[in-house]
Amino acid sequence: MYATQALTQLVPFAADELDKNKVTPGVLGFLVFAALAVGVWLLMKSMNRHMGRVDFEEAPDPAEKAAAGGEGGSGAQTGAGVKADAARKG
Repeated sequence: MYATQALTQLVPFAADELDKNKVTPGVLGFLVFAALAVGVWLLMKSMNRHMGRVDFEEAPDPAEKAAAGGEGGSGAQTGAGVKADAARKG
């Protein structure tokens, strides 16, 4: 006898005892929910640890560097051009 056959024979017995107005997830539902909650908590803890190790410095904007007359600028921008750029940036 297969397991599915045994279960199909037990279904009518369960239907008699089952109150359709009082169906709860039970202990298994709680355990699954608790396991998911613990997993999410561990993932968040790991993410915070990894984000703490990140050392990030933003590279300076090349347009600002060129406007300031630093190295790498073409020198084609005049003082009026710098003022117009500053006005556009707000």
